[in-house]
Amino acid sequence: MDEPISSIERYPAKYWHQLEDGRIQCDLCPRDCKLHEGQRGACFVRGRVDDAMVLTTYGRSSGFCVDPIEKKPLNHFYPGSSVLSFGTAGCNLACKFCQNWDISKSRSFDKLADQASPENIATCAEQQGCKSVAFTYNDPVIFAEYAMDVADACHAKGIKTVAVTAGYIHAQPRHDFFAKMDAVNVDLKAFTDEFYVKQTGSHLQPVLDTLKYLKHETDVWFELTTLLIPSLNDSSEEISAMCAWIVKELGVDVPIHFSAFHPDYKMNDIPGTPTETLSQARKIALDAGLQYAYTGNVHNQESDTTYCPSCNSALIVRDWYQIKQYRLTQAGRCADCNTLIDGRFETFTGQFGRKRIPIAIDSTV
Repeated sequence: MDEPISSIERYPAKYWHQLEDGRIQCDLCPRDCKLHEGQRGACFVRGRVDDAMVLTTYGRSSGFCVDPIEKKPLNHFYPGSSVLSFGTAGCNLACKFCQNWDISKSRSFDKLADQASPENIATCAEQQGCKSVAFTYNDPVIFAEYAMDVADACHAKGIKTVAVTAGYIHAQPRHDFFAKMDAVNVDLKAFTDEFYVKQTGSHLQPVLDTLKYLKHETDVWFELTTLLIPSLNDSSEEISAMCAWIVKELGVDVPIHFSAFHPDYKMNDIPGTPTETLSQARKIALDAGLQYAYTGNVHNQESDTTYCPSCNSALIVRDWYQIKQYRLTQAGRCADCNTLIDGRFETFTGQFGRKRIPIAIDSTV
């Protein structure tokens, strides 16, 4: 039984149309939820009220933190800078291995303790000295209207915007949403449709379409993350096929992060990812021609470091989220051979560090 949609949760939503049978269809993502009056979509946060679609989490957050940008993870987007991170509730995927399940799988709004307007968030980011604001923890696609308004408020203050997403979105909202983003990390969960169907309740092709769109039709900086789950998506054959597709369709300059799985949510019966699996995946990516491959959720300074693809000099040496050495010029070139490194860089004047700082938004600003 759907939780009733209260009057305070009724922000007008975009991306829907009326069906001949009296239902309305959500056109935001490929789930194409078809709703009767009072029903919510699979994401839980978009629903039907009075023959129209509403977004029930506009202006409401599960909490705010200042993070290092490398935690998103983004290694080539203003390294060392801080980012104001937040999410809402709900998700349009049903990943059995979700590591933010208490937020993304929430079916009540008890988690949404913080209220903040787009202007409040932009002002807070400015006060905290953040280079960017990240929509994360749950997929920002489902609160697109809110995220896009926050992005406009941030850009008015010269603050960048970041989306951490699975990329499961239809063409028109894809165009509108990513037009507001400066950087994106896309969670490429696997490279088989079988995995997407069985483990996430979605499909692979729309995600690949989003990746090709980002590469060929936008100027958005984006990086990829794949969580390697033992026996499900970690075979050398699948990783090789994925890397070959990336090289062919996206190019060699897209950074990829292979992250370690830890048992969680509905997948507590599978062991964590061995470090050898991560190292092997990184090697496969580099051997396939990808210039930047990293590992995540494990401590490995070598595979956290950014190397020059021409001379192999260590340019950004990282220890977890701490930058130990930075050897890029202001223009983002290798200090040794002057090769241009792909990404978004500026003069390095210091770093935020590895700490994570929960903060409160002043809604009276």
